[in-house]
Amino acid sequence: MLLAVTLATAGPLSAAQTILVWGDSLSAGYGVDSQRGWVRLLEQKLGTQADPALRGWKVVNGSVSGETTAGGLSRLPAALARHKPALVLIELGGNDGLRGLDLKTMRANLEAMIGLARKAGATPVLFEMRIPSNYGPVVTERFQKAFADVAAGSHTVLVPFFLAAVASDRQKWFQDDGIHPNTAAQPLLLDASWPHLLPVLKPAAASRSAAAP
Repeated sequence: MLLAVTLATAGPLSAAQTILVWGDSLSAGYGVDSQRGWVRLLEQKLGTQADPALRGWKVVNGSVSGETTAGGLSRLPAALARHKPALVLIELGGNDGLRGLDLKTMRANLEAMIGLARKAGATPVLFEMRIPSNYGPVVTERFQKAFADVAAGSHTVLVPFFLAAVASDRQKWFQDDGIHPNTAAQPLLLDASWPHLLPVLKPAAASRSAAAP
């Protein structure tokens, strides 16, 4: 995976209205027009909501193609200080699995990012990642279970694997590399995430607003 940073919204934003998306190429929108990736679609969807508590959100996309949990952890403190988000969406771990990195270290990194987000006053949301079945059933099951274990142990909302709706037809929904979802798949990624994000958006905004001086 190539290294690239995509910002859906640049610069510091209102503390009470910021979602920080902290992911890899799946959220950075590798190979997809920056205005048509699922993160940008999320911001657009929020802008159309009738409820003012939802419509007020802005989205910062700090995702990096090729990012691992170690890289995400090292970059997160500066991003939290800069953007002061109310919600942090952690979509990392896929590259750890693809590279065969240590599973315990990945879990520790995810737990550390969740802790940093909470310490900064943000609500973390963890995205479940999976690796291809050719890694073998034992490895793939352990990898997937790690996300559920981290979420349960830290009492964090878990978004089930948001590529599940498109993974069965890679010719239709993926780019030529067979790894990255294409433009047509992006609305489906948002559709898979939205039901799990909606219940935490209002409480996160309310919590941040109450804490503001």
